Amino acid sequence: MKINYRPEIDGLRAVAVIAVIFYHAQINILGYQPFKGGFIGVDIFFVISGYLITSIILKELVTTGTFSFLNFYQRRIRRIIPALLFVMLAALPFGWIYLLPSSFIDFSKSIIYSLGFSSNFYFHYSGLEYGAVDSLLKPFLHTWSLSVEEQYYIVFPVILLVTFKYFRKNLLAILVIGFLASLLITYWGSKNYPSATFYFLHTRMWELIAGSLLAYFEINLGARSNNKILNQILPVLGLFLIGHSIIFFNDKMLHFSFYTLSPIIGVCLIIWFSNKDEFITKILSSKLFVGTGLISYSLYLWHYPIFAFARIKGDTFSQYDKFEWICLTIVLSIISYFLVERPFRNKKFNFKKISFFLLTIGSVILIFNLLVFKYNGFIERLPKYLHYIVLNSEDDLRNPKLPKNFFDEINKLNNSNMSITIFGDSHIERLNRVFNPYFSVNIDHYEWHYIGGCYFLPNSNLIDLQTNKIRENCNNKIFKEVEKKIVSKNNSVFILGGRLPLFLTGKRFDNLEGGVESEGDWHTFKSANNESIGENLKDSLIDMAEKGIKIIIIYPIPPMGWDIPKILFHDYRESGIFSLKEKIINIDYKLYKDRAKESFKILDSINHPNIYKIFPHEIVCNTVLENRCVGNDANYIYYEDDDHPSYYYSREILKIIVEILNKF
Repeated sequence: MKINYRPEIDGLRAVAVIAVIFYHAQINILGYQPFKGGFIGVDIFFVISGYLITSIILKELVTTGTFSFLNFYQRRIRRIIPALLFVMLAALPFGWIYLLPSSFIDFSKSIIYSLGFSSNFYFHYSGLEYGAVDSLLKPFLHTWSLSVEEQYYIVFPVILLVTFKYFRKNLLAILVIGFLASLLITYWGSKNYPSATFYFLHTRMWELIAGSLLAYFEINLGARSNNKILNQILPVLGLFLIGHSIIFFNDKMLHFSFYTLSPIIGVCLIIWFSNKDEFITKILSSKLFVGTGLISYSLYLWHYPIFAFARIKGDTFSQYDKFEWICLTIVLSIISYFLVERPFRNKKFNFKKISFFLLTIGSVILIFNLLVFKYNGFIERLPKYLHYIVLNSEDDLRNPKLPKNFFDEINKLNNSNMSITIFGDSHIERLNRVFNPYFSVNIDHYEWHYIGGCYFLPNSNLIDLQTNKIRENCNNKIFKEVEKKIVSKNNSVFILGGRLPLFLTGKRFDNLEGGVESEGDWHTFKSANNESIGENLKDSLIDMAEKGIKIIIIYPIPPMGWDIPKILFHDYRESGIFSLKEKIINIDYKLYKDRAKESFKILDSINHPNIYKIFPHEIVCNTVLENRCVGNDANYIYYEDDDHPSYYYSREILKIIVEILNKF
């Protein structure tokens, strides 16, 4: 029994792929996003696939009484695999160039799972929510739908063959029960397990079975609808339901669920009632729609990697940029269709040779991605200073994973019989991430006191500039308690530091070159007696030093005004590894000195044989670049954001502290 070509189905494919592409591009027209429900394009594909696969299988069963799995899967391989491998192969260099190791590993895993048509499981168990911002950066997220379809192609032919041979009279009932069961599970799952419901076959199967039911009725009845009135009206209604879903559905609605019945019914109405004399059929059968439908598979394959890498490469996108993405998708899809899809479908080419070729290409892709996984994303392809980002996470640098042998270049302490106390703000907290692992194994007692936005200033109180009230966790009482604790210990060492210039001025740093710290309410210190803040600090520290306490003062760390890792990462995304030029981010040294002038004056005045001083600015200022303070050099990043020291910077400060401690 011959399967007649239906151009309107290719037209439906065109509607589906256009909806999906514009949805993923997030196109806005006059401030409105008209394709918010474009994700239902995938649902349209599922109905069409169910209809076509069932038509092929049932017609062969009715005609011959049997079904050739070999021929069926040969057709599927010719149809699906070549273009998929082509897109994967093309995407690999871009992954190498633009992805940081953790993202590269994730990218490679998605390809490996896609090769096994199981990427829907991978994305579900990765906890990736479809439509979320991070999902737009996954080049092969869209392969989840291919996995669902291929899983259906594996399971359904077997079920259909067995049912046809042994339960033929019950075939319709089994299809209906399967449809209803899947739909009900979907409704329940969308509320309780939305991710699994979205990605898994058993909750998508009802859409595929909807198409299968159409094929069953068509074959058993020998024709589709012949009611002229219904044939004129219902395709219009069908297209309306599809269009309404594309325009008015959105990511906030419960999807997928009973809502999805609307576009599914719409597709079924068009498939069943379309005819050559009807208006909607004529539109869908037009050259534009049919042509788009013919390349719809390539369009679907290409668009997501193109969009994802464009988003990875940049931060902001105009509507013009997005239309450029779409144009590139169209061009590559046309090339892919004529040079890959059509040739491999040609039955003149020996399937054994095709299989060998595809197996070879697939093996190369598989081995490469396994190597990416094995070698941790090939970190060595990146500039050394980016390793700082990689060794941690790309989003959070506050809990560093210290490299092996990190402390090897730091001398061991000569005297472990010390009690070290450190006090300060978030700068001290960041330093402590490196200090603590070192001191905890080298001295008898180490403790630290971190209070965000607080400096050790006895006989002074931190005042909230908005309320003019004293901050309860940063006042003279707290300082006196810490001081008393330090004095009570034997062989006591006190280390203090923090952003003294900020606490004195109450103003955020502006590097006057475009880098300004984030705005917000701030605080400032006020003396609790008749002496100045500087005199209070001086008196307290010298008094402690007179009692035998060793004191190490860490001078203010220069703020940068720019988020150093973000800028470097942005540069990397913009240029990739091959065209990336070494970039040293820096600010004016004089500007830092002017801002810290009052702080330096106070700290310089505090002198005693038991008081030692460390100057962190000497590590980054007037070193790599003359009269400039740098945020990084060729090897290291010195900041985790716009002012807090990285663990490399912290290590350099620790080296100096250890040198001082070894003098005691």
